[in-house]
Amino acid sequence: MSQADKPATMTARQEKWFASILESMERETGRTLDEWVAIARTCPETKPGARKAWFKTQHGIGTNRASVILGTAFPEAAVWAQPDNLRDALWADAGSRAILEAIEAAVAALPGLVSAQRKGFTAFSKDVQFAAIRPTRGGGARLGLAVDPAADPRLEAPKNEGWSERLKSVLVLASPAEVDAGVARLLKQAFERS
Repeated sequence: MSQADKPATMTARQEKWFASILESMERETGRTLDEWVAIARTCPETKPGARKAWFKTQHGIGTNRASVILGTAFPEAAVWAQPDNLRDALWADAGSRAILEAIEAAVAALPGLVSAQRKGFTAFSKDVQFAAIRPTRGGGARLGLAVDPAADPRLEAPKNEGWSERLKSVLVLASPAEVDAGVARLLKQAFERS
């Protein structure tokens, strides 16, 4: 698959944000990305979280900039840059993965769809995130939607999900068969609001 044929993993808004981090790096930190990469390679830590913490304590660099710098310095450790590996690790359970694939089929025809793999969930966006899904123990999944919980009796209020605060409701799914016309309708409603 050529680069042009690959599905988008960032919305235009996310791409603009990422570019702004790169553009403002030197102006706001006093160093270029290349200079920060050289510093990153001197970090005594080996784990990504510890490296980010080191940047914050030693250099006052926040999480977003640290992620960009560390992803450039250590591309092999930039898990966000390896969506297929993240997907395989997160969706290892066959039952949960079947639910994910049913959701992906339900949103596949939505124009301008952006699907992005995160460490703990798979996100779906147009301009902003409108849905996210994460696996649960026992082969199920939790689908977050940017619709009011009153939109369907199967929906519940989110708990501490870890995805966008725009997702105001959650649908607990136990099998891919539950991804029915009603779920497709909810996904479309959420999409149209994004």
